Amino acid sequence: MGAASMPLLQVANLRTGFVQGGEVVRAVDGIDFQVEAGETFALVGESGSGKSVTALSVLRLLPQNGRILSGSVALAGEDLLQLPELMMGRVRGRRIGVIFQDPQTSLNPVLTVGTQIGEVLAWHGLRRGRAAVDRTLELLEQVGLPEPRRAVSAYPHQLSGGMRQRVMIAIALAGEPELLIADEPTTALDVTLQAQILVLLKTLQRDLGMALWLITHDLGIVAEMADRVAVMQSGRIVETADCKRFFARPEHPYSRQLLERLPRLSACRDHRDAGGDAPPPTLLEVRDFKVYYPVRKGVFQRIVDQVRAVDGVSLELPRGRTLALVGESGCGKTTLGKALLRLIDHNEGELRYDGVDLSRPGSDDAQRRLRAQMQIVFQDPFSAMNPRMLVGDIIEEGLRALRPEIGHESRRERVETLLVSVGLPPDARSRYPHEFSGGQRQRICIARALAVEPRLLVCDEPTSALDVSVQAQILALLVDLQRRLGLSYLFITHDLGVVAEIAHEVAVMFQGRIVEQGPTAQVLLAPAHPYTRRLLAAVPKLRCG
Repeated sequence: MGAASMPLLQVANLRTGFVQGGEVVRAVDGIDFQVEAGETFALVGESGSGKSVTALSVLRLLPQNGRILSGSVALAGEDLLQLPELMMGRVRGRRIGVIFQDPQTSLNPVLTVGTQIGEVLAWHGLRRGRAAVDRTLELLEQVGLPEPRRAVSAYPHQLSGGMRQRVMIAIALAGEPELLIADEPTTALDVTLQAQILVLLKTLQRDLGMALWLITHDLGIVAEMADRVAVMQSGRIVETADCKRFFARPEHPYSRQLLERLPRLSACRDHRDAGGDAPPPTLLEVRDFKVYYPVRKGVFQRIVDQVRAVDGVSLELPRGRTLALVGESGCGKTTLGKALLRLIDHNEGELRYDGVDLSRPGSDDAQRRLRAQMQIVFQDPFSAMNPRMLVGDIIEEGLRALRPEIGHESRRERVETLLVSVGLPPDARSRYPHEFSGGQRQRICIARALAVEPRLLVCDEPTSALDVSVQAQILALLVDLQRRLGLSYLFITHDLGVVAEIAHEVAVMFQGRIVEQGPTAQVLLAPAHPYTRRLLAAVPKLRCG
């Protein structure tokens, strides 16, 4: 066969394992696939299926206990597994670029954006000195970063999530690669930022003529982006097909299962009370709530302005109901959630919980009792738990602080009961957080929040980083707990499909204010505000119905 018909990337019989306790556990078990020049190839599957391990194997970036057991990886006919490490170092970043899932942990926090892009240019001998600076600015402009001259001297923490992801794309493009690997590049982004990043990747691929290998668990993204798709389950590829054929007629039962579990806007319905028209009593009431952050400048750090993170929000949350708070990153959703729990101070406004005015300071005992009734489940369960503590101690921590009257044995029994109630075995109490999957860690965080028997849970993006099957399990768990325990949820999310599945009402937040609020079906199917319509327009078509 001629060179013109040769695939850009050819992976054959690839097997990868990890040494654990003297044994080799296979994570990738004999897979074959290819990526053609200029095409978009999607590798999909749930967490733990082996998608990211496959990419790390191709790049030879496995952790110390990782082993490539067999197979070949040919890039334009050259077997990468046979290259010396020095030559492989010239392939990474030059011929193959990578966009990792979390730019916050992938970028160096102590180096500026310009320095990190310049490193790639210098390492591959592409630009140095003034030419490198010019090329860095060109790359930042190419990925649509606003004010690239200012961004060059910025540190990662000074940029938003979407801006950091654009920086990651600029770094990946700096070597002018033939193949770009994008590993969950939009997982934690809101729908409008996700749409922007996907359009950017499409445009760059067309303009630069590179191939794109997309790794994701979101079939909505695959439907909009990919030419071909391969479905991975338990280390094996169970189905490979042209994208149109795949979505019209998925052949493997696992493929059909993934499609069925994808949250869709069409799932939204009116959640009505079975007992008649009488609404349940209000548990949480917020009136004209404001949270401002001072902007300081100069040697003496004088306050010159204020950031209105939450600017006059009013809402009500009835008992046993779910109110979804949606909006783009930076609109004030998380700030509002934390301020309602008194984790950060608010400037003005009225906050009533079960008729008690929390805006006024009270006794420490009274505050402690109320704090026990309001808990939070954070977005990232791994960073929300102390990695040096056992799961049992993590769940017990709240009981020791807020329910000191409960004895040691009673605490132990309650921890085991809670673990069972969230679908984990009782012996999970004796293990560490890193020994669990992402979905299991989120279950642990839910158990910790439930330990002190709260009546209100603030759920801050609890399913945004989970694959569709685990996401469906967590949503089903939350619905079941609400039914059994009468919990109220303030559900903060950017995923409108999830909103359709779980929420009774929706409040849409934009620049610190609520611009639209109402029953889920009304807001999602007949939006009144232009901003709500813009959010819905950014949802991938497959998620619409």
